[in-house]
Amino acid sequence: MFGDFDINALMQQAQKLQADLSAAQEELGNQSFTGTAGGGLVSVTMSGKGEMQEVEIKPEAVDPEDIETLQALIVAAFRSAKSEVDAATAATLPDLPSMPGMPGGMPGMPGLGG
Repeated sequence: MFGDFDINALMQQAQKLQADLSAAQEELGNQSFTGTAGGGLVSVTMSGKGEMQEVEIKPEAVDPEDIETLQALIVAAFRSAKSEVDAATAATLPDLPSMPGMPGGMPGMPGLGG
C-alpha cells in the first residue's frame, strides 16, 4: 500500500525531531530578552518562554499628570521584548524536515499532509 515507505524510519525521524525541538525550547526558555521604549525610559525583560521577568522605569518617565504616556511606554517596551522573543524562537527552533518517500504527504492523515 505504501510502496517503499519505511514506517520505522519515519518513527525514528519523528523521535529525533521531538528531541531536537525539546532541546531548542529548553535552551530558548533559559534566555532573557529585553525591550525598551521611550529612549530607554522603560524596559521590560522576558524569558524565552514569554514570561515577564522584570520591568524597569526610570524616574524621569513618571509624571503624575501624564500616566497615559507611562502606560503606553510600558506596553511598547513589552511588545519590543516580545518581538525579540519571537525572533529568537523563529531562529532557534528547527524547520520541520520533509519526510522521505512521502512527496506531498499522506492525504487524509492529519499532520502528514492531509
